[in-house]
Amino acid sequence: MAEQGSMKAGLTSMIGRLRSIFAPGAAAPDARPTAYLRDTRSGVIASRPAVLREHRDEIRRAWDRTAALAMDLIQNSGRIKGACDQIIGDTVGTELTLNPQPDLSGLGYSDAERRDLISLIKKRWKMYAWNASECDFRGKLTIPQQADIGIRWWIAYGESTSILSFMPAAQRRRYGITTGSKVLMVPPIRLVRETQEALRLYQGVFHDENGRATKYRFRTRADGILETRDFAARDADGRSQVQHIFDPMDATDVRGISLLAPTFRRHIQHEMLDDATLQMAVLQTIYAIVLTSEAPSADAFEALEVLKESGADNAQQIAQEFANYYEAQLEQASKSKINVSPDPTISHIAPGEKLSIETAKIPGGEYLPFADALSRDMARAMGITFGGLTMNYRDATYSSVRMETSSLWPVVQRRRERIAAPHYQGPYENWLDEEIGEGRIPFKGGYEAFLANRERICWATWQGPAKPTADDLKSAKASSEKMANGTTSIAHEAGELGVDPDELFEQRLMEHKRYIDAGMRSPYDRGAPSDPADERDEAPAARKQA
Repeated sequence: MAEQGSMKAGLTSMIGRLRSIFAPGAAAPDARPTAYLRDTRSGVIASRPAVLREHRDEIRRAWDRTAALAMDLIQNSGRIKGACDQIIGDTVGTELTLNPQPDLSGLGYSDAERRDLISLIKKRWKMYAWNASECDFRGKLTIPQQADIGIRWWIAYGESTSILSFMPAAQRRRYGITTGSKVLMVPPIRLVRETQEALRLYQGVFHDENGRATKYRFRTRADGILETRDFAARDADGRSQVQHIFDPMDATDVRGISLLAPTFRRHIQHEMLDDATLQMAVLQTIYAIVLTSEAPSADAFEALEVLKESGADNAQQIAQEFANYYEAQLEQASKSKINVSPDPTISHIAPGEKLSIETAKIPGGEYLPFADALSRDMARAMGITFGGLTMNYRDATYSSVRMETSSLWPVVQRRRERIAAPHYQGPYENWLDEEIGEGRIPFKGGYEAFLANRERICWATWQGPAKPTADDLKSAKASSEKMANGTTSIAHEAGELGVDPDELFEQRLMEHKRYIDAGMRSPYDRGAPSDPADERDEAPAARKQA
């Protein structure tokens, strides 16, 4: 019994070692019942290797390969390229509109002065943001274009990097420009992946003892020569010098990872499915011509030879009669003609033969459901709708489109606030600092008062495009109903439509005064024909009079 126990223990140990060799990541099965990871009889969970590491270490190991794959897919897939454009369109549209929200309490500003200051800031920012010579260090990109590039980098690399610099007056005179605040977009691949934890350097980012970023190490190119250079995260006055924008998954993350990383397998499987389907269709061609004949094969002639050698009665006569019959068929077939060419012809074929045309059977009935399943998985990971990814609205209904849009709209808003808006907010803060410091925008108390309250004066929100709707009329009626029962405001509803409420008010006021000054009835007056409420009130009286 002891010998049997020893043999059993030895076999168990050997099996464990073999499992560790062939499946190093798989955990050995545990006979004890567990609440989690309770496997099936087939060992599905045990067959999937998994290693527990810090998420930032996973990013460090996979960043280069992931970034390369993502760029390859974007550059070589029309569907992925279109999905990236769709993400940018949903998130920022043509641009994010500035809506300054300065806290001027205690600085001596009245409500009217505050509105005037905000109006001046908006006008000057618009001129700066849409002038590439003023806002871009290279003089090529506007602020909205920089935001578009930053979102594309975030999709491909998982992060966006740029350097906020200041151009001296001498260089500004050289280019004939006024503003010194500039943005220099730097591809994230230039941010080195070097790690020296003894120096608190992790994946190109230096940290202090509290884990705050202090410097960024970039590999720059000067006159064709690559050099490594460190850029401070902030200057002595606390202004941002480097923008490193990414969406962390874990609290200790230092770098981002491509948005497309979870979609790689599904997209490559989809490409393989398409390629295999196309190859099968090409092999089958558009149609296949099949000639079915009852003519004997070589085996039949060999059987006749064996029959003759067997010495059976009438064997020679049977073989000769068969040969004569087949000879007559061949003679008849020689008079027929089958030609598959640009000028096809088919004449009488030999007796016992049949000509049929087979059409391609690829793709089969399983192709579309499987392809749609792959696409839905990708769309969910990328945060866009299935229709936005595939342009397939075959089974879409008003309710399904509305629910799909409503579930993804918070994702769009989140990206707008955390990924897109920083590409505007960072340059805006440095620009406003310069505008007030140079006296181009007057500020009570001067630059010293601004610098002492910089954070609360630079506060702003950024308005993006409106939420998509499946039926504009129904959405407009719902908005009017909420206005009527007091559960919303004009500012909120204007924001939902991607319209600046202050600009809307100023435009309506200007147009209203213009109509009044011209002696015309303003469309904004209550009781005007364009007022829906008065149309409803006057409709019964009009019908009664008629």
